Amino acid sequence: MERLVEVSEQEVRIDFALNCKCRANVRLRSLCATTPIAFKVQTSSPNKFLVNPPTGLIPPLSYATFQIILKPQNQLPQVFPRSPNDRFLIKTAEYVTNSFESTHQDSINSWFSTRPYGSTQDLKLKVAFVGPVLLLHAVRCGDLEAVRSLIKRQKSLVAELSPREMESLLRVAAELVNSEEMVNLLVEAGLKMDARVKLDNVRYPVDSTKGWCEIHVAVAFDRTDEMLSLINARGFGSLDSRDKEGRTLLHLAASKGSIRCAKVLIESGADTNARSKDGRTALYKAAANGDRRMVKMLIESGADPTVTNDRGRSAFDVARDKEHKEVVEIMERGEAVLIAAVRGELEHLESLLRKDATVNFCDQYGLTALHAAAIKGHSEAVLMLIEYGADLECQDNEGHAPLHLAVQAGSVETVEVLVDKGANVNAKSTKGTTPLHIARAMGYDDVSQFLISRGA
Repeated sequence: MERLVEVSEQEVRIDFALNCKCRANVRLRSLCATTPIAFKVQTSSPNKFLVNPPTGLIPPLSYATFQIILKPQNQLPQVFPRSPNDRFLIKTAEYVTNSFESTHQDSINSWFSTRPYGSTQDLKLKVAFVGPVLLLHAVRCGDLEAVRSLIKRQKSLVAELSPREMESLLRVAAELVNSEEMVNLLVEAGLKMDARVKLDNVRYPVDSTKGWCEIHVAVAFDRTDEMLSLINARGFGSLDSRDKEGRTLLHLAASKGSIRCAKVLIESGADTNARSKDGRTALYKAAANGDRRMVKMLIESGADPTVTNDRGRSAFDVARDKEHKEVVEIMERGEAVLIAAVRGELEHLESLLRKDATVNFCDQYGLTALHAAAIKGHSEAVLMLIEYGADLECQDNEGHAPLHLAVQAGSVETVEVLVDKGANVNAKSTKGTTPLHIARAMGYDDVSQFLISRGA
């Protein structure tokens, strides 16, 4: 017999809280194209659960939703997440009846009672209790298996806790006999700290199976000072060293939302576009998480949103797929700033910058808006970008600063603006070329004389 309906989840997950009603929605989808499907929901624990509505009709190829309500409980579940004694049975059948019969719930319930044995299709739903209350209890009990199971069922459970809840969770974990393993588990699940918590009795946990060590945990907690001291004390040779999945420290900082550590890593020379084994960059991780602040900072630090992973998907693509609109807007506005700078469209450029558009966005060649305005000789656009925080010494993929490109354009006025604002007249490209070398090679005597007068 072909299936009549499918259920959104095979398990009802209820976010448990003491002494209040807890609710979970279940969605049914009809697989029948011609006939309405009647459903009836029964529970093995009517003393604990209500169902609203307990019966109903699903139009052909359409949906219906019912709500499971856990009555207020004054004690925690004895066993969780899975509740072995609580389950639901959904009876379904094609609703073939006279058109004048009522579709009221009582009528559908009576209709089911007249069905012969074996004439319905039954679906079984298990029950799982989840949520922060049970997570804290499991951590307090040192129950690693329960914590793993809760996190498996609610992947964002830890990451969505408030800073205060995270701090409380960490303090409880730190007091356990198996504190290192518990803290490590919570960190991997997304635990991060805005406030600093001193853990006198906990060494940084090491997960050798992932290639993690102390510095990874410092990054995950956004503990900048401790990260720096570990780098200095241990003499880490490269900030871009990889774990067993090919992830750098910047990947970890981006995925955990550790923005302070991410900034320091970049300032210390970390590769903003390093790719893990699956081809993902730190920016891809931040975009997938919808982390607006991290995305903006990475783009302003030169991260390229067009770099694709092994499946050909970029940070742009994942942000659009997950409908992280603010993240998409940041990247799109950064691209729009670059285009406006190329065209010298001052009003549009200023409008974008006033809306907090990213000023240091760069394309696949490493060109920023300041590079673009400089090579086109748009001196007013150059001045505006500098006033909004554009990096005077940013380099493209060949090591050219905006001053190199302004000289190449032969625009004395643009060169003067850059130098007056502090651009290095002796900046060198990766091949050692200075702005003066370019000016002389292209026969721009007026530009050469100005650069010499400013110390070139």
